[in-house]
Amino acid sequence: MALQCFSNKVATFLSYGVEGAAFVFGDFLVKQEQVFAFNALTVIFFFSMLVEVLFYWGAMQWFCLKLGGVLQAATATTVCESTIAVGNVFLGMSESVLLIKPYIPVLTPSELHVVMSSGFATVSGTILAAYIGFGAEPAHLVTASVMSAPAALCFSKLMYPETRRSLTTVDNIPPVERQDQSALSAATRGATNGISLILNIIANLVAFVAFISFVNGFLGYCGGLLGNPDINLEWILGKIFIPLCWLMGVPWEECELVGSLIGLKTVVNEFVAYQRMGEIKREGLLSPRSELIATYSLCGFTNPSSAGIMIGAISAMAPNQRETLSSLAVRAFFTGCGICFMNACLAGILMPDGSFA
Repeated sequence: MALQCFSNKVATFLSYGVEGAAFVFGDFLVKQEQVFAFNALTVIFFFSMLVEVLFYWGAMQWFCLKLGGVLQAATATTVCESTIAVGNVFLGMSESVLLIKPYIPVLTPSELHVVMSSGFATVSGTILAAYIGFGAEPAHLVTASVMSAPAALCFSKLMYPETRRSLTTVDNIPPVERQDQSALSAATRGATNGISLILNIIANLVAFVAFISFVNGFLGYCGGLLGNPDINLEWILGKIFIPLCWLMGVPWEECELVGSLIGLKTVVNEFVAYQRMGEIKREGLLSPRSELIATYSLCGFTNPSSAGIMIGAISAMAPNQRETLSSLAVRAFFTGCGICFMNACLAGILMPDGSFA
């Protein structure tokens, strides 16, 4: 009940951004037709502005450091690892590393592995509105994001145990320097930063959906020559991920559908996967249990483009770590995938079929 109440408050809070969008673009596009680019994505302007204001006041850094200290005590990880895990829940993978920027050059390989794995296993709070706009359940998205923080710390250490002594402690993490002169300046910069994020989402969706259509057309043509014109990318990915979906608790008859979503998320990105899941959901092809497991398993930045973004962002702050980051990328990528799948398994165990009624 508490989680459902919290998720409802999050959805209500994000809906305030819709009012600003309706003022600019009109009620017809935003509220009546609910065009995705004008309804769900424009909420990112509002949330991005709020995050920058909280950063200016120091509230975001304080909260992440304090909660990171709690995780450090609970999981016996270092302060940098715990802080970055918490930061990834609220910020993007490129922004959260700013919380520990001064210490990135001296992080051990195991600590860098945690930084990368937690980035792959979480999604930023800024784009939750986009996923909700696709039709994903807010309660499951919020829960998946929160679960990923401690899960990333534990699972990452299993995949790459620490063998060196950390050079950072909770007492010597400096506060992030302010980039703005006033809260109004921070709000303006946050809203402006939302432009690049929204354009990036739109560009990715247009390009990748078009590419998938092209691949499906090509596969259908080749399949037609062999007497099976129904072959497409989703069919192939669905077949590959059937065993994984069955192990996560998806009903056998829906494993191929959920497998195609996981495949799209892993090969393309999570935006395309959530967009496709929304279509399947509206068609009534997924049971509540399968929808739950799919939502949790898709909630992460585990795709090839995110790997490039992460390596580029962190290596720009610490050029001496570039080779280490490149060597850890594949392991961290699969660790992030494992964390998302583990969260989906746990959600399926804790929420049996009867709880969806």
